[in-house]
Amino acid sequence: MTDETPSAEATSDPTAPAVVRTREELRDALATWTISGAEPTDRRAVVMTMGALHDGHLRLVRRAREEAGPTGQVVVTIFVNPLQFGAGEDLDRYPRDLDGDVAKLATAGADLVFAPTPDVVYPDGDPIVRVSAGRIGEVLEGELRPGHLDGVLTVVLKLMHLVRPDVALFGQKDAQQLLAVRRMVADLDLDVEVVGVPTVREADGLAMSSRNAYLSDEERALALALSRALRGGADEAAAGHGAAAVLGAASGILNAAGGVVVDYLALVDPATVDPVPADHRGPALLLVAARVGATRLIDNQAVDVTAAPDEGREPDDTAGQEADRD
Repeated sequence: MTDETPSAEATSDPTAPAVVRTREELRDALATWTISGAEPTDRRAVVMTMGALHDGHLRLVRRAREEAGPTGQVVVTIFVNPLQFGAGEDLDRYPRDLDGDVAKLATAGADLVFAPTPDVVYPDGDPIVRVSAGRIGEVLEGELRPGHLDGVLTVVLKLMHLVRPDVALFGQKDAQQLLAVRRMVADLDLDVEVVGVPTVREADGLAMSSRNAYLSDEERALALALSRALRGGADEAAAGHGAAAVLGAASGILNAAGGVVVDYLALVDPATVDPVPADHRGPALLLVAARVGATRLIDNQAVDVTAAPDEGREPDDTAGQEADRD
């Protein structure tokens, strides 16, 4: 990422969003929109990203445009948040391309980009007071990446205060993150609507992610096991089989895939991320995290379990539990 601030003039594109880097510039840009004749029905929508934008991000922005309305304001934040990276993770090598991101946003309906540096977001260094994700941050991603969701919620709350949106849009691919944000907004009485947007996938089923850029051609082919496993589990649910069969089918596909190291595979309650019991009936979320080469990927699939363990296939002891990690 360059230190220069792209602008509509710099890109010679009149549709390019304005780019601001400081709190003062952001405050002025937000005030200018409000003063310039915003209608009472207009809304400000925000999409929070870490940059390296792909079509999944752009779908969020387009949905934000719909939520804000044609004369509303769409703000995209681009900030690689150090609080959500643990020791040994890819903070330093996380892909950064602000110029390219702004060029892409020119086609998606964004009005304003807020691209602060860490010293703008955290002017006093590491914050002493942070948001806790509670028990949502202690399982699955939270167990494997201690403090990750606390870091996510801390920056999301700060950005909500700075941008003051009416609606915030998040991708459903990061399902546990989306749930944590929803709980924070509800539990802390934030006056913002949270909208989840379905995962965008490549033609072959791979969930779009900025980290896909790390994958070699061979690794990318191996990574397709994640989406295949989710589809396999969803097929079991659609066929009327129980929770154990859903997990078993997905686990079998992952175990058969060479070169995929599974961190977890879990069937959980979509409102709490608690593991579902073996006799669960109703909506559930099938979650997977795995490493392919040096790249860690996550994905999920909503399923509707309609069969109890004594219907369809025989139960086993894996329902509602995380699959054994490789």
